[in-house]
Amino acid sequence: MSDAAKDISGLSFEEALKQLETIVRELEQGNVPLERSIEMYERGDALRKHCDTLLKSAEAKVEKIQLGQNGEARGTEPLESAEN
Repeated sequence: MSDAAKDISGLSFEEALKQLETIVRELEQGNVPLERSIEMYERGDALRKHCDTLLKSAEAKVEKIQLGQNGEARGTEPLESAEN
């Protein structure tokens, strides 16, 4: 695992998202040299994948803890049906 990947793997969702938003904002401004923009894009892609992994993990946990109105477990239910 590279140093950059290790650095990202320790980030919370909120920290990773904040870094990703910063990268997007800087790239959108267009004032970044080509080599640096490629590095930023690669890091942004790694951050996006990390956020996606964390979201999927959170979704799986939510599916496991769905409770009925009386506080008893109803079994698992996909997250999408809980939102509808």
